[in-house]
Amino acid sequence: QVQLVESGGGLVQAGGSLRLSCAASGRTSSVYAMGWFRQTPGKEREFVATIWWSGGSTYYTDSVRGRFTISRDNAKNTVALQMNSLKPEDTAIYYCAARKTRLFFIGSDYSDKDYDYWGQGTQVTVSS
Repeated sequence: QVQLVESGGGLVQAGGSLRLSCAASGRTSSVYAMGWFRQTPGKEREFVATIWWSGGSTYYTDSVRGRFTISRDNAKNTVALQMNSLKPEDTAIYYCAARKTRLFFIGSDYSDKDYDYWGQGTQVTVSS
C-alpha cells in the first residue's frame, strides 16, 4: 500500500501562483508514476499531469501545458505541482495519484482508472 498526502492548496487571484505538494509513504518502491488530477462539482475527475518516477519524463493536459510544472524528489518521495498564471477555470479539488505498475506513454490524457492510490485532495480556488 502507498499513502499519499497533499498540501499547498488555497485561494489565489487570477494570474497568481500556487505550489501543491504530495508526500508518499508506505511501499513507495512500487510506484512507477505519479500524477495530479482535479475535480469540480458534478464533473468527473480529470487528468492534469503525470511524471514517471524513473527518468522524470512528464506529460500534461493541453489546458495546463506551459503554465503548470510537475516535478518529483525521489529521495524525499514527494511530487510537486507548480501552478503559474492561474485562471478561474483551474478552480477544483486537486488530487495526487500513484500507479504501481508500468505506465506507457500514450500521447493523450490518462484516466483516473490508470492510477492505484489516491490522496484526500486539496482545494484550489482562483478568484477573478
